Amino acid sequence: MKKPRKIIIDTDPGIDDAVAIAAALFDERLDIRLFTTVAGNVSVDKVTKNLLKLLAFWNKGVPVAIGSDRPLLREAINASDIHGSTGMDGYEFPKSKYELLTKNHAVIEMYKVLMESKGKTTIVGIGPLTNIALLLRIYPECVERIEELVIMGGSLGRGNYGVLSEFNIAADPEAAKIVFESKIPLTMVSLDVGEKALVLPEVRDQIQKMNKTGDMISQLFHYYRGGNSDTGLKMYDGCAIAYLLEPEMFEVKEAYVAVETQGMLTAGATLVDLDGYLGNATNCRVCVDIDEEQFREWFLEAIQKCE
Repeated sequence: MKKPRKIIIDTDPGIDDAVAIAAALFDERLDIRLFTTVAGNVSVDKVTKNLLKLLAFWNKGVPVAIGSDRPLLREAINASDIHGSTGMDGYEFPKSKYELLTKNHAVIEMYKVLMESKGKTTIVGIGPLTNIALLLRIYPECVERIEELVIMGGSLGRGNYGVLSEFNIAADPEAAKIVFESKIPLTMVSLDVGEKALVLPEVRDQIQKMNKTGDMISQLFHYYRGGNSDTGLKMYDGCAIAYLLEPEMFEVKEAYVAVETQGMLTAGATLVDLDGYLGNATNCRVCVDIDEEQFREWFLEAIQKCE
């Protein structure tokens, strides 16, 4: 068996983040070296508390570093209308494991993990990209230590926050621009595939009976507004972990992706130039489609692996 892939997860839990974290923690093909938090779905204090609650729930000891509490240049936005006021409404968790918190800011801890690890490490960004952009600007020497950036964010067309902007990119377009222009191997797991990665009502009922993780996630789903409880809930962030583990379930295309930062109506839009209209070299692998049935099978298997 291949050695587990070393990863750092930058996150803003978030109900669908909880699904992604569960799938990553309990898959032996991944070695999570660090969690970092960023303001996104709700404030950085709330998302950090949520992450520490999840780790206490599973009794996992992965270090956690608190990151950026605001975007690089803009006022913060949030998605509490989707995830509830706390970010993870709907379940009574144990007390947060605050002993897992590091003393340093997330950017410093990311740098330390990258530079001290043997071989390269993959960074998985399932929130706004503020921490990752700061890492690349403050410590450019770490670029050679990053195997790949896998982000859940961006869209090929319409958005879920603005007309053309997906939430994670809209939350900090300037940070996203830095990341997309970094020349690091980059995979964009788009909003478009997340829209198709559905947890159907019968699947939700099935996982509730599997184990304590399935019961917890099923209860959170009652408060999740990402999709419709009758027609399917959208697992955006879970797709990033699914891509790491089962990339064959995705249709992927090479493209140049630009992030709009200036438009009064389009800030945060990702222009995915699949046909080379802009004449620029490709800078991203873009997930443009997903095998929906394979995703559902993977989702059930992932929850089955959990405690």
